[in-house]
Parts: sequence; C-alpha cells; structure tokens
Amino acid sequence: MKKYLVLLVCMSFFACNNSPSAKDQNAKATKEYPDNVNKVMKAHGGLDLWNSMNSMSYEMPSKVGVEKQSIDLSDRRELIEKPTFRMGYDGENYWTTADTSVNVNPVFYKNLIFYFYAMPFVAADDGIKYEEVPALDFEGVSYPGFKISYESNIGISPEDEYFIHYSPETYQMEWLGYTVTYFSKEKSNIIGWRRYNDWVDVSGLKLPNSMLRMASKDNLPVSQKSKTDFKNMMVSKDDFEDGYFSMPEGARVVEE
Repeated sequence: MKKYLVLLVCMSFFACNNSPSAKDQNAKATKEYPDNVNKVMKAHGGLDLWNSMNSMSYEMPSKVGVEKQSIDLSDRRELIEKPTFRMGYDGENYWTTADTSVNVNPVFYKNLIFYFYAMPFVAADDGIKYEEVPALDFEGVSYPGFKISYESNIGISPEDEYFIHYSPETYQMEWLGYTVTYFSKEKSNIIGWRRYNDWVDVSGLKLPNSMLRMASKDNLPVSQKSKTDFKNMMVSKDDFEDGYFSMPEGARVVEE
C-alpha cells in the first residue's frame, strides 16, 4: 500500500507484523491487557477464540480480478494469489512468481491486508504497548480509543503506531488510524484512517465484510476515499496442508 497509493499506505506498517509461535499464542491466553482492550476483543468474539484459530483466508474482488490471501495464524506464513501471479512468505523466504517489471514486493506486502483485516485481534500480538488517547469525534459521535506501539525489537517497522477507536456503546472497533515508517525508519506524525462499520460473523469472530479508506485533513478522517470488500472469508482451527506456503518452482526469492 505504499507505492500504489492505497497499497502504499498499508504496505509498510503491515510488514511490521510479528510472527508469533504456537508457544507465543498460548501465552496470550494469560497475558494482561487494559480493560478497554479486553472489552474491544470481547465484542469481536474474544481472544480465547481467536487464539484457538490456526488458518485464515479471504478474497478481495477488484476490477482486475480476485485476489486471495491465505495466512497461517500460528506463524504468519502467507500465500497471496493475484490474477496474474503469486507471492508469499514460507517461513524463511519472501518469494514471487512475478517478473521484475511487477512492482509489488512481497516483503512490503506481507501481512499488509491481513493486518487491516484481522484488527482488532492483531493488536494483542506480543511486544505491543498500549496507551489511552483522546476520543475521535466524527459526525457527532465521540469514539474512545487507545494507541498501540511496538517494542524496539519487534518486526520490520517497530516505529509504526496504530490508533483503535471503538463504539462507546458496543465496544466494537469503528476506526483504525495508522502511521507508516517502513521507508523512513523513523516515527511519523502523518496518520491515515480506515473505517470499520460493516462486520460479519466468521466462525464466531466479528471480522470486516468491508472497510473504507478515508481521506483525511489535519490527521483526522473527513470522507470516504475507497472501499475494500471481502468475500469467501474463512477462519478455522484446522491447519493448512503441508507445503501450502512453499515457494513454487520457478519463483524467485526477494530479499528484505
């Protein structure tokens, strides 16, 4: 989400994603979270249910075809199937079947959309710090919120920050603010926004049926800019089959 406008903005901070082990996932069950974080997680199905899941996939229709993303939730390996090529992360290598003329880097794109899609649950990843922030006021509604930031040794872009704002009545997540630091490697004071007001039940978890990318002014959302729809969403306790994320023959490795 960085160099292609929408992709540009998203790309970097989702690359910041940590890759938890199964042991890390189990530890989350006993980890202490701030009260408002717990309430947001509960409103979306709860962390216990989320931590019991091992696989996820969804499709994103567009004018150029359907993109499918599959993610191993235990270690964040990923397979992305685009209309004309595939790319992914097999646990060791970032790879792509596209030639060098296709400017979609799997290092940038790894878990990028997933991180948007799996909010608020990925806000419970290891190495995250929480801080209450002023409410976001939009169209007469005041949405309380908290900021998440990362320990210095977490992920590719530990300087990234996210701002989760939720309904004061239901505690469902309504807004995600984010900064992008992948390229500068420094903290940013520019905040982008996504709006979440279309949720659907997927295996007991409330996940986005669609999300809106917002235009902003003075670091605040003002109007809808674009929309991403999700189809054929799946979350399961089952694992993907062996070799599902393996780099296919003819693919090339992309360095970080």
